Amino acid sequence: MFFEYPKLLWLLAIPVLMVVHYIYLELRGRRVHMRVSTLDAWKAGGKSVLGVLRHIPFILRIAALTLIAICIARPRSSSQMEKRDTEGIDIVLAMDVSTSMLARDFKPDRISAAKDIAIEFISQRPSDRMGIVVFAGESYTQCPLTTDRATLINLMKDVQTDLIEDGTAIGNGLATAVARMKDSDAPSRVIILLTDGVNNCGEITPEMASEIAKNYGIRVYTIGVGANGEAPYPVMTPWGVDIQNVKVEIDEPLLRKIASDTGGAYFRATDNTKLSEIYSQINKMEKTRTTIDSFPVYKDLFPGYAVAALVCLLLEALLSLLLFRKLP
Repeated sequence: MFFEYPKLLWLLAIPVLMVVHYIYLELRGRRVHMRVSTLDAWKAGGKSVLGVLRHIPFILRIAALTLIAICIARPRSSSQMEKRDTEGIDIVLAMDVSTSMLARDFKPDRISAAKDIAIEFISQRPSDRMGIVVFAGESYTQCPLTTDRATLINLMKDVQTDLIEDGTAIGNGLATAVARMKDSDAPSRVIILLTDGVNNCGEITPEMASEIAKNYGIRVYTIGVGANGEAPYPVMTPWGVDIQNVKVEIDEPLLRKIASDTGGAYFRATDNTKLSEIYSQINKMEKTRTTIDSFPVYKDLFPGYAVAALVCLLLEALLSLLLFRKLP
């Protein structure tokens, strides 16, 4: 057993001081004062059992305070190690956040559907390190590689359009994702690149970024998002938002080449269901299980001490009120 906050064990000095003070008062002959005509009855009776046991409530109080002090220091045990299977995979989700992702061929729109399905994918892989990169006319890291699922999901929820310059810089997005994991020593490193357009800006070409990923041994799965033909798109007019059909343009040959060159695969998602199936397929494909010794299994012991302290306090209260009640 060890304590997570051992410095708080100084609180044990409080019950010790209370015991010293109690003994001091007893040695001074602390008694209840009452005037009587004669002491003969007391002299003949000697000490009663209750008189001897009258210290029990105080003992219970000291025991309760001691147990509470131990609880505050949070006792824990780590007597066993747990063997755990882990995927051993680092995954970066590179997501297009250009304004074309507002098209409504997905429900409610492309970017919302992509976020919701990505969150499901994140939740299904609790053992992997994952990160998020977003790109439009430029790219940046929304979340570095982490195993903190709560933070990762919250940051994915914060992804939206109009935060950076508009455009579709696929090369920049892929290069930023590669930079996030180039120093990783994971057995398997994967980028899932999702876009709905054609590369039209950026300092790094998609071909160059793909070659960099290949050199680092990073697999890239590419996903083209968009219905076949045309898709409804919200357009702002002087009279409000107007839904107009716009042509869906996805550079599928480029996405296929990136996936092929890096050992990944290309997928086309035309609706929410298809996108969800694609993530499920990638989830099944990326399984590199290894068995490792995890950190020790820690067990909190303070609940037992807390219950024992509560029992002591209740017993003290009952004895003080019923059996050892003090007269005014």
